[in-house]
Amino acid sequence: MFINKTNSGENNLCGRNIARLRKDLGISQRELADRLQLLGLDIDKNAIQRVEAGKRFVTDIELVVFKRLFEVGYEDLLEE
Repeated sequence: MFINKTNSGENNLCGRNIARLRKDLGISQRELADRLQLLGLDIDKNAIQRVEAGKRFVTDIELVVFKRLFEVGYEDLLEE
């Protein structure tokens, strides 16, 4: 049976990396959500909080926008 979670029970691989990249920029979760919205991704601060905590799945479309905003490769978002 396939389980759609990390070994630690999180719903995504990228949440911790997104939190790190956001903190490296020195911005809040709300500001990250605002910047993502300017790039066309309809996401709010609460969704960012859930992504970073590993409680929300992240779609491939969202990964593309995170990659563009942070100017990193997919490997930087997905590495454990």
